[in-house]
Amino acid sequence: MEDLAQTLIQTNYAIDTFYFLIMGAMVMFMACGFSMLESGMVRAKNTAEILTKNVALYSISCIMYLFVGYYIMYIGASEGAVLPSLGFLIGEENTAEAVLASGGDTYYSARSDYFFQVVFVATAMSIVSGAVAERMKLWAFLGFAVVMTGFIYPLQGMWTWGGGWLADAGYSDFAGSGIVHMCGAAAALAGVLLLGPRQGKYTSDGRVNAIPGCNMPLATLGMFILWFGWFGFNGGSELKLSNVDEANAVAQVFVNTNIAACGGLVAALLLARLWFGKADLTMALNGALAGLVAITADPLSPSAELSVLVGAIGGLIVVPSIVFLDKLKIDDPVGAISVHGTCGIWGILAVLFSNADATILGQLTGILGIFIWVFVASLIVWGILKATVGIRVSEEDEMAGVDFSETGIEAYPEFAQA
Repeated sequence: MEDLAQTLIQTNYAIDTFYFLIMGAMVMFMACGFSMLESGMVRAKNTAEILTKNVALYSISCIMYLFVGYYIMYIGASEGAVLPSLGFLIGEENTAEAVLASGGDTYYSARSDYFFQVVFVATAMSIVSGAVAERMKLWAFLGFAVVMTGFIYPLQGMWTWGGGWLADAGYSDFAGSGIVHMCGAAAALAGVLLLGPRQGKYTSDGRVNAIPGCNMPLATLGMFILWFGWFGFNGGSELKLSNVDEANAVAQVFVNTNIAACGGLVAALLLARLWFGKADLTMALNGALAGLVAITADPLSPSAELSVLVGAIGGLIVVPSIVFLDKLKIDDPVGAISVHGTCGIWGILAVLFSNADATILGQLTGILGIFIWVFVASLIVWGILKATVGIRVSEEDEMAGVDFSETGIEAYPEFAQA
């Protein structure tokens, strides 16, 4: 019987590790989704540069999280702490003896945990790239990515998933509506405020000029890739698959994630039709993403019916949020701040409707703690970059397109630039 129990522990360990890795690979594919969505939503003359940002930020995220970020967030974390222990690398792998001695409590590889967590870091940084598109210097952005993925994100991650003070305060966030999405939006907002709007976006009398993206099929493909990757994002956050209860929980997470996106898209599309008189594709795309962000804080507890409502409210919120930020002259070419920030906050609060263990005080503490830290820290880093290397390209380079000035490569050389 003892041999059978040990075999079962090792088999479950292999199953859960494999599941964790596959879910992480699905989240990694979201990097492709962000790349396609953002490149479709910007003008042709800025496409190669934003693709360069996305491939580079993913690589920087993985390197920084390997060397310092994961240690800060998990290995160096102390229960209830505000400040982390500083150290390097991601620790030793689990041994077979340690796994067996745990009696099944250690149920996945330490390396699989790093891999799953690092793709979340890259997701948070990808949110920033879309918001500052078409006018930010490439190397200033990548410099910020080093600090964001190595230090800013991991510290608030230590406060929450690492068992720090926000976890002790009762903050509940299953897969990261706040920890990942609002975090990325707060960093983006700080950058956009210092960067300023694109040339021609706003007139002197306050009117908003629409600057359409160059490739709506590509943007739509990007949205669907993100939708697909979100099954790994939320499903993998269950952490385990190898028994009946966990398998059922994963299935519930998948169903709720999918239906929330549907609710968000339909609600945003209907609102856009009523408000603007047209079925605005960009609002529909952002509506689906808004639903996904909103359900991410708790895709397990609610019923499928409630998940539709959570997603739909996200879709109804994102449209006025995009319009309102435009009126404030906060220029976000892809609507990232509204999708991930405004709807991230809604998702955190929506946990209260289905999770009896969550409290309004705990959720509000999490919102304020994460937002203030990330926004202030990002504002300081962006400010230092602005004062030293500069963060905005010249007027001439912006008019010509940052593809030419920043990468020397045109994404669509056979077409006239728009």
